[in-house]
Amino acid sequence: MVSKIKPPRRFDIHLNDGRLEALWIGPEPEDAPTLVFLHEGLGCAALWRDIPARLVAMTGCGALVFSRLGYGGSDPCPLPRPIDFMHHEGQVVLPDVIRQCKIRNHVLIGHSDGGSIALINAGSCPASGLAGVVTLAAHVFCEAITRRSIEEARRRYLSEDLKARLAVYHGENTDCAFWGWNDVWLHPDFVLWNIEEFLPTIRVPVMAIQGEDDPYGSPAQIDAIRDGKKNGVNVRMITDCGHAPHLERGDHVLPIIRDFVTHNFAMDSASIAMGT
Repeated sequence: MVSKIKPPRRFDIHLNDGRLEALWIGPEPEDAPTLVFLHEGLGCAALWRDIPARLVAMTGCGALVFSRLGYGGSDPCPLPRPIDFMHHEGQVVLPDVIRQCKIRNHVLIGHSDGGSIALINAGSCPASGLAGVVTLAAHVFCEAITRRSIEEARRRYLSEDLKARLAVYHGENTDCAFWGWNDVWLHPDFVLWNIEEFLPTIRVPVMAIQGEDDPYGSPAQIDAIRDGKKNGVNVRMITDCGHAPHLERGDHVLPIIRDFVTHNFAMDSASIAMGT
């Protein structure tokens, strides 16, 4: 366990499409494996709160936390988002981010849309050094329960305080973040969105975590991840928990992630030493 972590390093990642705000916590990639955090559809780097720092302290890894275009302090992005926006994030943006940050051995930790992006990446174009994937309430297909909750979020954004609460984290990107997420998920064609095709080709272990009371997805999501990958999937349904297991039940969920991360980096190091 790391007893003392140096202050986070803030920096920018420059893509062809714009600038991403980023935060590095703990050891640099040449000194330790890296945890790469991928936020949810209304999230950003800041909305991970203290979770990355806690996992850095628990695992001895470094952490990369960044906001996608249109979120937090990153540059805005054109709207509407295309139906395949998560494919672009997983197959184009994430590989570029990993390359620019010179990340070596790593585990992807994705919440909601971020979990879907992690699965797309792992199943189609994983970077060298990928040792595992942790998903928190990820989606692999579009469900009616998801759309109902997103419709309710639209109502709260227009008539209650959701916009003001999101503005604390997204600032001038608030409308971009909300409508970019809300409009694409409620697009009539999005009912056909499905990424199960990527699951059988994921070659690294997956830890799939979901709350039993998740209003944005049923247990069918986590079942599909387990059944689609067929082996090397650990599934955890968390009681008394909604859509953000790491925040709502952190004292229970973070040790699960810690054990998964440390076990798989140990296994990955052993494979490298054996030349496999």
